[in-house]
Amino acid sequence: MNHKVGIWIDHKKAVIVSASAGRVTATTLESDVGPHARYSSRAGYPTPDGPQEGKGEKKYEERHGQHLDRYYDEVIRRLGQPEALLIFGPGEAKLQLKERLSRSKGLSERLVVGIETTDKLTDPQIVAKVKEHFGIHP
Repeated sequence: MNHKVGIWIDHKKAVIVSASAGRVTATTLESDVGPHARYSSRAGYPTPDGPQEGKGEKKYEERHGQHLDRYYDEVIRRLGQPEALLIFGPGEAKLQLKERLSRSKGLSERLVVGIETTDKLTDPQIVAKVKEHFGIHP
């Protein structure tokens, strides 16, 4: 089967465009990952044993990473078994998803045909970009 998928992704949402047998469908997946907070170097609180620099930040980073992992796993679950995959988006989420895909059994050997940096796009623009990339004409 000629199943191709394009994914526009950032940390807030993923738009998955699937094309097979002349049919193109788009699905949006909203993320529950909150914004990534930045800590100052003075975020720790002193205790009798000394300052506890970075302990709150470390736990926050672990939780944030776990939320991202669940989000990427859900995106991967919705991909199906594409023969070609285009990943694009404005930030680092596209690279994180590619890394997560490389650790996914069954999808690690899938052909990632491209990773592109793009601005925020509307859903119709995302669908048009995937169609153009894979040469799908109406």
